[in-house]
Amino acid sequence: MSAASISPEDEARANLYGLLARLFYAPPDRALLEALANADEIVAEDPDSAVAAAWRALAAAAAATDEEAVREEYEAAFVGTGKAEITLYTTAYTAKHSLDLPLVEIRDFLQSQGLVRRENAFEPEDHIAGLCETMRHLIGTPGKEREQRRFFEVFLWPAAKPLCDAIVQSHITNFYRRVARLAESFFELEHIAFDLD
Repeated sequence: MSAASISPEDEARANLYGLLARLFYAPPDRALLEALANADEIVAEDPDSAVAAAWRALAAAAAATDEEAVREEYEAAFVGTGKAEITLYTTAYTAKHSLDLPLVEIRDFLQSQGLVRRENAFEPEDHIAGLCETMRHLIGTPGKEREQRRFFEVFLWPAAKPLCDAIVQSHITNFYRRVARLAESFFELEHIAFDLD
C-alpha cells in the first residue's frame, strides 16, 4: 500500500484493520507485544473516546503480559481441545438458519474483487482476521469506497458485536478482552462513518 495513494485517515484505518487481523489470526509474539506496549497514543478529537481508551488499555495489557501467557490464552479461548469456547468465524454469529450461505456470499464478493485465498491459507474466508485483512486491502485500493462500505456492512458489522461480546464476557480472556474492546469501538466508528456517507 502506497502511503501517497490514500489519505492519512485511511492509512490509519487500514493499519488498525491490519493490526486486528494479525491479533485475531494468531497470538502476538514478544516483538508485537513490545511494540503495542510502547506505541504512541491514538490521535483523536476526543482523547477520552472509546477507541482511544481501548487503545490505552490494550497497550497496558501488552506491557503487563508475556508471549507465553497470551499464547495460552489464545489457544484456550479460540482453539481449545475439541470445540473452542469462542469461535472467530463470523458466520457463526450471522447465519440464522441452515439455508443461509454467508460464506458463499463472502467468497463471491472476494472473487468479484479479484481476491482469492492463497493455497497455504487454511482458515475459511469468514474468519474475523480475513475480514479485517480484506477491509485493509479495500481501504488501500483507491476507488473502492463503495466496496468497503458493502463489505463492512454486509459481512463484518453484523458479527462484530456478538463476537466481541463473546470475547469480553469470557472467563478465559484477559489480553484478548482488550483486543475485543478496541475492535468493537473501532467497528462502531466505522459503522457510524459509513452511515454518514
